[in-house]
Amino acid sequence: MILGVGIDMIEVERISTKISKEAGFRELVFSKNEIEYCEARTNKFEHYGARFAAKEAFLKAVGTGWINGTSFHEIEIVKDENGKPELVLLGETAVTFQSLNIKKISVSLSHLKSIASAVVVIEN
Repeated sequence: MILGVGIDMIEVERISTKISKEAGFRELVFSKNEIEYCEARTNKFEHYGARFAAKEAFLKAVGTGWINGTSFHEIEIVKDENGKPELVLLGETAVTFQSLNIKKISVSLSHLKSIASAVVVIEN
């Protein structure tokens, strides 16, 4: 059964500006693995933007928004062996959402030069 659907989009320039100007923003929002992945890409801010949008879309899909016990860097976007994006919950954030009995999280990312977006579907 579908528990929730979330969608988000962000201007890539906003992410670029935040990462470039605010010390610690990148580490607060993105996991070590996400930072390594994005930094290795030619258009890294598009990839950061898509991951940021996915985190926001996830919080919309669960219907709670950002609550105590959640951290953006503990909502991680990884790729499976075929390159398909997956959303993984880590640490305290995983514990916080454990009561929702989430069975499956589907995520789709998209980005252009100026806009990044994501859709998340959560099933229980």
